[in-house]
Amino acid sequence: MPSLILEGGTLRPIFSAGVMDALLDQELMFPYCIGVSAGISNGFSYISKQKQRNLEILEKYRHDKRYIGYRNFLRSRSLFGLDFVFDDIPNKLLPFDLKTFHSYSGQLLVGVTNAQTGLPEYMNGMHIDKKSTMLRATCAIPMYFPAIEMNGYNYYDGGLSDPIPIRKSIADGNKQHLIVLTQPKGYVKQSSKQNAMIGKLFKSKYPHLEEVLLTRHNRYNETVKFCEQLEQEGRAIILRPKRSLNSFEKDINKLRDAYQHGYDLASDHMKVIHKLFV
Repeated sequence: MPSLILEGGTLRPIFSAGVMDALLDQELMFPYCIGVSAGISNGFSYISKQKQRNLEILEKYRHDKRYIGYRNFLRSRSLFGLDFVFDDIPNKLLPFDLKTFHSYSGQLLVGVTNAQTGLPEYMNGMHIDKKSTMLRATCAIPMYFPAIEMNGYNYYDGGLSDPIPIRKSIADGNKQHLIVLTQPKGYVKQSSKQNAMIGKLFKSKYPHLEEVLLTRHNRYNETVKFCEQLEQEGRAIILRPKRSLNSFEKDINKLRDAYQHGYDLASDHMKVIHKLFV
């Protein structure tokens, strides 16, 4: 069956939200969806069929200090207001349609990184709790988020260990894939002094996480090449923006443009996307 693969990137996946809204307009629901970080978080609104919900969240709350602001470190040890983003918004302010969400009959997987082992794990998104704990975990960028505890383990951003979980999709038996990336073609992730610093800080508590952080760029670049190989073989379609977007973009117009770019690009490729379902 066809799969939908979603890369993360903090605010960059607003591009992916546009792609998924174009799919909703065509009533195309992938039976297998997997992703990490904000990519899969946005994917939940696709599964609940709430078009433009992700865009509306950013339009209303990107400049709300409860959403992103240094004061949040005092409340939740995070740049993001965790309870505001993952509880107040979906349960009160812009309600998440749980009824429609639970009518989805496919497979929804949320990639996370086990802080103790450094290995990726994939959680059943259909078992999401009211506090969206697994989404907090998959978005938990070290230093910007605290580790998120689930089932006796601590977790961080799924993008650290498996930034584009295409191989998990293949292992689960899927033959055709729509891969939505959030960086333009030709982007190469570089080694990061920040990741090296964070790795050293976490080394005593999470020794396996240091290696994950130090090798993150290699893993990302190799996975992008693998995705491109699948595309050349006719086994995947890759959609990615033509322009780069800042991960913490403040300009609402640029966020709207990125969303529209994703919508338009998916619309332009809709004929070939339909063929994934044949």
